[in-house]
Parts: sequence; structure tokens; C-alpha cells
Amino acid sequence: MTIALIDYGAGNLHSVENALRAAGASDLAVTADPDVVAKADRIVLPGVGAFGACAGALRGVPGMVEAMELRVRQQGAPFLGVCVGMQLMADVGEEMGQHRGLGWVRGRVRRLVPGMMPGSGLGVGPGFGDAKVPHMGWNDVVPTGDHPLVPAGEAYFLHSYAYEGEDVIATSDHAGPVTAAIARDTMLGVQFHPEKSQRYGLAMLAQFLEWRP
Repeated sequence: MTIALIDYGAGNLHSVENALRAAGASDLAVTADPDVVAKADRIVLPGVGAFGACAGALRGVPGMVEAMELRVRQQGAPFLGVCVGMQLMADVGEEMGQHRGLGWVRGRVRRLVPGMMPGSGLGVGPGFGDAKVPHMGWNDVVPTGDHPLVPAGEAYFLHSYAYEGEDVIATSDHAGPVTAAIARDTMLGVQFHPEKSQRYGLAMLAQFLEWRP
């Protein structure tokens, strides 16, 4: 089983690679080659930084988005997006302007607002000014369904923008519900960092390596 960890200059590759290997990945390629991605059994898209810069860097690798579309969307290879790699699955990101995502799930990535429910414009109770941006540190992952890869637990988050839209399978709480994971078909995205989430993160990655959606 081959796993392609996509290198497009916008991910914490070394940590994600080490975590995947610790979770049991043996045939793992860190690659910017779309031909490798188009033949991989599983694909992982990491990402740290601004949405627009990451989207531009991914599209700047000739043939990469097309290889991902072929292997994931058409052929159904299991896919994992991590942090901004998850956010790029959305239609649009609003960080420093409007930026087009992959459009694999219907939703937008918007800035977290301290003391406000994301997207509502309304505070959710007293004392919520203590919820700072970025959302950083350990927090609960609360499933909204029964997806096998994302059980209840605690994971490490670090982000200032959050996904709002369809296919949410888990949330966290940061002055209101914040998307922790999304899934559709053979695609999974997590806002938290499994490579920093110790036992919970390694267990999730191990499940991804065995996942038969």
C-alpha cells in the first residue's frame, strides 16, 4: 500500500511524515510528482499558513490538482487533509481576500471571532472574550455522527480560520462550535494536527491507513 504525502511547500512535512510512519505507514512517498499521486493507494495533503498562499502553491505544482481529482474524486482513493489541507477542500477561503479552494465540499473558511459563534455575529454568553484567536492548544473533539476515523477525544489545534459548511462530522468548542473534522465519500479532513495529538492522533492515522470506505 503506497501513501503519497504531497509536498507543495506549504506543509509541516517532517512531522506529518514521522507521525504516519509511527502509525504504521511503510511505503510512504513525500512527493511533488503528480504521477506518484495518481498511482498512490492513499493521499495525504498537509498544510500550514494562509489559505490563499497554500491554494496558490498547490496549483503551482503542474498537474497536481488534476492528479488529485483523478485519484480521489474519480477513482475513490482514500484522502486525508490536515489543517489547511482540510480547509482547501472547501469552495472558498476568506483569509486576506477571497480564494478558490478545491471545491470538494460545499463550504467556506472564515476567520474565528473571539467571543462570537462562527458565522452568526452573535455572542454566545458571558465571559466568551476569553476565547482568543488563534484557537491554540488541546481541545475536545466531539463527533456529530459515527464516522469510524474520528471518535470522541482530545486533539491539538492551531488555527485562526475555520470551515463552515456541509459534511461536518466533528466539532470542538471555542466560544461556540468550531469544525474539527469533515468527511465525504472517501475524503476526510481534520482541522486539528494529528501529528501533534499524541495517542489520539496516531490512532486516527493508523485507522486512516486501514480505512476501506
